[in-house]
Amino acid sequence: MDSAAKDKMKPALPCGFSCSGPEWPEQERAEQLARGAALKWASGIFYRPEQLTRLGQYRSREVQRTCSLEARIKSVVQSYLEGVQTGVWQLARALEAVQGTREALSQAHELLKSMAQASQSLKPLREQVSQHKQLQALSQLLPRLQAVPAAMAHTQTLIDAQRLLEAYVSLRELEQLQEETWAPLGGLELPVFQGLGLLAEALSQAVETAAMAARKLAREDPALLVAAIRVAEVEAGRTTPVGQAPRDWRQRCLRALQRGLEQVHFSTTTLPEPGALARWLEALQVALPAELATAEALVAPCCPPHYKVVQLWAHTLHNGLRRSLQQLLAGPELGAADAFALLHWALHVYLGQEMMGSLELGPEADVSQLEPLLTLENIEQLEATFVAKVQASVAQWLQKALDGEIAEWGREQEPNTDPSGFYHSPMPAIVLQILAENIRVTSLVSESLQQRMHGMALSELGAFLRSFSDALIRFSRDHLRGEAMAPHYVPYLLAAFNHQTALSSSVSSLQPDGVTSGILAPIEAALDELQRRICRLVLEALQVELQPLFESVPSRRWLSSSELLDCVCHQTSRFCRDFWRVRSPAVKLLLAEAERTVVLQYLRALMQGRLVCRDADERTQAAERLRHDAAQLKELFLGLGLEENSHCAPVLLALRELLNLRDPTLLGLEVAGLRQQFPDVSEDHVSALLDLRGDVSREQRQAALISLQDGSPPSPLTGHRALFSLVPAPTPSFSSCLPSGPCS
Repeated sequence: MDSAAKDKMKPALPCGFSCSGPEWPEQERAEQLARGAALKWASGIFYRPEQLTRLGQYRSREVQRTCSLEARIKSVVQSYLEGVQTGVWQLARALEAVQGTREALSQAHELLKSMAQASQSLKPLREQVSQHKQLQALSQLLPRLQAVPAAMAHTQTLIDAQRLLEAYVSLRELEQLQEETWAPLGGLELPVFQGLGLLAEALSQAVETAAMAARKLAREDPALLVAAIRVAEVEAGRTTPVGQAPRDWRQRCLRALQRGLEQVHFSTTTLPEPGALARWLEALQVALPAELATAEALVAPCCPPHYKVVQLWAHTLHNGLRRSLQQLLAGPELGAADAFALLHWALHVYLGQEMMGSLELGPEADVSQLEPLLTLENIEQLEATFVAKVQASVAQWLQKALDGEIAEWGREQEPNTDPSGFYHSPMPAIVLQILAENIRVTSLVSESLQQRMHGMALSELGAFLRSFSDALIRFSRDHLRGEAMAPHYVPYLLAAFNHQTALSSSVSSLQPDGVTSGILAPIEAALDELQRRICRLVLEALQVELQPLFESVPSRRWLSSSELLDCVCHQTSRFCRDFWRVRSPAVKLLLAEAERTVVLQYLRALMQGRLVCRDADERTQAAERLRHDAAQLKELFLGLGLEENSHCAPVLLALRELLNLRDPTLLGLEVAGLRQQFPDVSEDHVSALLDLRGDVSREQRQAALISLQDGSPPSPLTGHRALFSLVPAPTPSFSSCLPSGPCS
């Protein structure tokens, strides 16, 4: 194409592009800035006269630069104008194309409107064609449709006759016929197929019924069980048509297998009555392994391998048993025997080799993944129930044992003795046997239950000791007041000593294994308190017998004769004659406390101020009497078996030195020595002893008492026991003479 043709194709530029319009304000400002810059540059270049010679060179250089710039500007403007001209030409062509497309679309729209009108006129024809096709399909299927009611009745007959495979084949033929008629009729449901859904449900129920009776059918009619399971499996493998809900007969069959098994063993009517839980568990112990063996030998061969019948049986039995136990625990509270039986059975028997862990079962009966039969809350509930029930029973048993012991205290004969001659009663052995037996039984269940039982046993033993102690106090009070005289009061108190000793020597059997002995501290303290209380009661009885004898001590008769102390020794010996029937070490404690009681009674009598020596002969006589009495008491208790280092009678020898002193001015030294030996001696006691001398002036008394106060503090004596602090002076009361120490 030549240049002339190209020029014809390109549009002519508008006039504005070739004509010079008014000047731009920016252009004028730019020219002014350029001139100013040029003048500034020229003034700087040609400021010195010697540079004017080069003016021509500068002028020619600037002319060349100006020409070059103008040429470049013209080239850029020309290129820009050519691009604008090309763009305008392309826009013109596009406008022409858009106008043509718009005209074509308008023509197409008119054609579519005419075709829609034609389609509306063909609608009746299409309906007639559809009806014709349906009539044609019905005419072809009419012979088969006429046989549908008879086929449905025949299928129902097969279901009733438990011919499940044949019934399923007939049902599927009917359903296929329904599917064949559904598409040609455009989804139209024919009335002849209305009962088909009920027929399918009847067959599924027959399959479920057979599955529920799987245990019985596996023995009597395995063919029926196999047929039911095959029907469920074939249905599970069938592809469900679009628009129909799937019939999951396999799952219904599995649930029926489980439901039938649960109804046999764990229906609500088979839950045990109160007190019959142990027999129910024993029956399950036989029935469940037998059920698993039946499943493995008879039911499993009738089912596909993926049914895992033995595992299904094991899990079903376990879950059913678990739910039954939860129902049982949610009902009335179990008794102690039932709670113990359930705990022992669930924790030890159930998963043992006698039941679910039997070695005769195949690997499919793996019960390692089963949930615990009892939850931690269930175990806590059962343990608490068992301990509470046993505690109530133990409290009753212990009370009966105590009541039987109390009933013997009023007998006309002495307490029974063992072959060694010691007072003996079966009560301590009964108490410990009751507690130890309950602890031993709980060791068969769990360590936590055993610990609970240990705590309960110690608690009940503590309560029993308190009740025993209170009963002894009532026994003593009634006897001393004369309300219920006991013919053998003291022997039964001594027998109580042996009870305390027996309990103390055997209480360690109640201590849990691996637990520090501190847990028995409250019981040991209660036993010590019981021993002190029995000791006080025995000593009270001794005081009652000795008090009339010491009313004449000291006296003139006491000075001249040993008859009074002979009576005291005789009465004490008679009172203590049964001490040998008490087991060691309680007998040593009793002898020591009895000797101390006699000495305290003696000191109390001396402090009463009944006698004042009239001269030195009487003081010497009184001192000699104290020496003789101390020797006689020592001989008495040595004969009874009391060790010499436990005697308190040497205090009489110290008092003898105070009475035997010839020079009253030396009383201060003697009193200070007395205080060193007996730190609990007081001014009142010293004053009463000085009154007994009868020759101490006021100044000498004052000096002796000052020496008692100003003397060096007494040195601590190992094993020192209070004497004077228990003897009030000068007007003591009977109750204040009770000893303190091991028995106080």
